[in-house]
Amino acid sequence: MFSHIALGSNDLARSKKFYDATLGVLGCPPATPNDKGRLTYSHAGGKLIITQPLDGKPATYANGGTIGFTMDSSAQVDAWHKAGVENGGEAIENPPGIRHTAMGDLYLAYLRDPDGNKLCALYKA
Repeated sequence: MFSHIALGSNDLARSKKFYDATLGVLGCPPATPNDKGRLTYSHAGGKLIITQPLDGKPATYANGGTIGFTMDSSAQVDAWHKAGVENGGEAIENPPGIRHTAMGDLYLAYLRDPDGNKLCALYKA
């Protein structure tokens, strides 16, 4: 059901120290910041991403955080996005489509739910 969890941080160095230590207990290797400064932890098929919010505002429980859902196709991503907009969600970021990332080509769509939580639909293209 989930593709990844992303959490916002106002201090990536402090976050790296904490998550390297706590996730290291589980056998997860330390994160290496990518070119955007994001920290990605991969373990047992799951990914946790720690990042500064893209909009430049402080990280809070809803700003910088994303819940990602794995989809079976780009058509399913589009249908998810359409259903969300039609039922009280807000389209955010770029329109649904391919993003070229370090993880390969991903077909993504983003919404905020009616309470402001950031959600992502992800299909590995």
